[in-house]
Formats: sequence, structure tokens, C-alpha cells
Amino acid sequence: MMVLVDTPVWSLALRRKQSDLSPREQDLKSALQELVLDGRAQIVGPVRQELLSGIRAEETFRRVRDALRAFDEPQLGVQDYEEAARISNVCRARGIAGSAIDFLICAVAHLRHWEVFTTDHDFVRFSKVLPIRLY
Repeated sequence: MMVLVDTPVWSLALRRKQSDLSPREQDLKSALQELVLDGRAQIVGPVRQELLSGIRAEETFRRVRDALRAFDEPQLGVQDYEEAARISNVCRARGIAGSAIDFLICAVAHLRHWEVFTTDHDFVRFSKVLPIRLY
């Protein structure tokens, strides 16, 4: 099964120094490396943009950008955005707020029957009311 990897996990692997990672974060980075080696790690454009945004050093920006270029992105279409809006409405009706990008991640994963790999605890709340699977 493919796994849609969210920004915080990519950030651990590509933006943080190995020596700064806690044992749990090192485990997350190793899990991502396994997914990459298995050809199961997926990224979408908004995650790519979030990950590259805010990198101050041009050299670091180029290094992260070039590493991400190894990953193709699924073609996002009208159905993805409509499903993101629908599930946003479902969550909001139940008092659960989230960002447009988070709901797009949920929609893409749901429509393609993928899992979501994230450290963002909002996704645990989303999974209580949405048919998404967390990695």
C-alpha cells in the first residue's frame, strides 16, 4: 500500500540534523527511509511547497528540493479538491478544525486507498470521523 507522507515527517528526514533527532524521531526517519526504498512513499505538491517554504539558506533549499525531485506526484484533480472540501465540512460539523492542506492530504489518501504518515496529532482527530488510515 502506498503511503502519503506529510510535511513533518519529510522535515525530520530532510531538514533536521541527525544529531538533533530524538530516538523516536530517528525511528520515524528510518520508517520513511524504508518506505522510500520500497517505493511506497508519496508526496503531493502542497506538502512539497510547505516543506520548501521557510528554508533560509539557498544551499539547504537546493539540497531539499533536489532530494524531493526524485518523487513523482499523483495528478490532483477536481475530485480531490471536492472531496477535501466535503471532508472539511464533515469535520467542521463535528467541531474539528483543520487546514485546507490537511484536508487535501486526507482526501488524496482516502480516494486512492493510501495511508497517511504524519506526526501531526490533528490527523488522529480526523481519523475518528473520516475513513482515513494512519501509517
